[in-house]
Amino acid sequence: MSPPLDMRKGSTTVLVLTLLAERPMYGYQLVKELERRSEGYFNLKEGTLYPALHRLEKEGLVRSEWRVTDQGPARKYYHLTEKGRRALDKSVEEWGTFARKLLTVLDSVS
Repeated sequence: MSPPLDMRKGSTTVLVLTLLAERPMYGYQLVKELERRSEGYFNLKEGTLYPALHRLEKEGLVRSEWRVTDQGPARKYYHLTEKGRRALDKSVEEWGTFARKLLTVLDSVS
């Protein structure tokens, strides 16, 4: 089971930036790592991931470079920029507040 589209769209940026804060990754690697860490909950499709990466690159939050590998074709690796790091820090704070407030409201339902 994956999150609904509207929830997924809102979280894609912070999820991608979080992974890239650890190390540069290529698209398929991002998808697999996110899937692994979320125990299959986050399963980004190409139609979601690559437009997000292109937007993040255009905004200066990530940069990309092609790397030739010994095992197969060249891969486009994405790196977090300093601007991306600042945006991630802000997003983590905002998402933390959002999650806490949402759980406060949801807890009142039971």
